[in-house]
Amino acid sequence: MINDNIFEPYQGFIRGNMFKNLYDQYGKIYDVKPLNEQAELLTYIDVYTFACIDLKLYLDIYEDDKEIINLYNMYSAELKKYMIEYENKYGPLTENSMFLNGDNWNWLSLFPKEV
Repeated sequence: MINDNIFEPYQGFIRGNMFKNLYDQYGKIYDVKPLNEQAELLTYIDVYTFACIDLKLYLDIYEDDKEIINLYNMYSAELKKYMIEYENKYGPLTENSMFLNGDNWNWLSLFPKEV
């Protein structure tokens, strides 16, 4: 069960705060509308990255909050899932990608060739 004081990841992302009691609207909230599958996957990655960072900041102060630890672990697993899906379809996201290894450092060879 998700804490009633915490926004769902996407809602926290577009507001810039995962915590309802700390949220103070300072402008208009805009929905993110991805134009294609690649942009949609990147949006999921951004959403779950934001959620994990915000929850980690909370856990710096309240390190024993089991509910938030479990939520962080759940969101972290979702982030990993979307990153793997993205990299399988579109190539590496970072220099630490699972697609890069010591035997091959040709970054450009990992991306699909344009036709």
